[in-house]
Amino acid sequence: MDADMVSQVIEVANRVVGSGAISTNGHGNVSLRVAGADEMYFTGGPSLRGHPPEAVVRVGLDGTLREGQLPPIQAAVVAMHTALYAKDTDIGCVIHTHSPFATAYAVAHRPIGCWIEALAMFGLPDGVPVASYAQRGSEQGVANILAARRTGVPAVLLANHGVLVFHRTPELAVMVGGVVEEAAQAGINAGGLGGAVAIPDEMKAAALQRAMAFEHQGTASA
Repeated sequence: MDADMVSQVIEVANRVVGSGAISTNGHGNVSLRVAGADEMYFTGGPSLRGHPPEAVVRVGLDGTLREGQLPPIQAAVVAMHTALYAKDTDIGCVIHTHSPFATAYAVAHRPIGCWIEALAMFGLPDGVPVASYAQRGSEQGVANILAARRTGVPAVLLANHGVLVFHRTPELAVMVGGVVEEAAQAGINAGGLGGAVAIPDEMKAAALQRAMAFEHQGTASA
């Protein structure tokens, strides 16, 4: 087991917990792709809160457990991580949580609309789609996730389950998870005021362009 990869996974788990985009019991899982290899490191514990390093496991992108011990309840969701890595080589981190507000939309089978600017800035100008329900870990469940995931969209709601976010880096994945939860909370709160209003399409495009400019500036100054 690579101690540095284990440490990185635990750090990401702690960031998710620190972001607040997580359920009270901390249930969820985090994975990181190993650069240049066909494997990932995955949180095998039942909660991301105080996740022990010894519960991190090494898993091949074919779903084969290569090192560590993986309880059946966690093994059942491995496929939705490996499928995303196999489908898109740019994805470096996958995070699954039951963050309360986003999960409310998931169990209602309602997509989250793009009614806060940050969604447009982080590649969700059409909001967060819902992957139809299927038994967790099943081939149909994975197929539903891939069908809901449009090119470039870094988050999907899992009907009757929770939320799945994924991005190039752990930092971006954690940030998107927080933005999705913020948008869901805003949408629910706005329900008592007549409902959330989506940002006009031309303004969504402007927000995305601004975000790309910020990213370019950050790269140039690094």
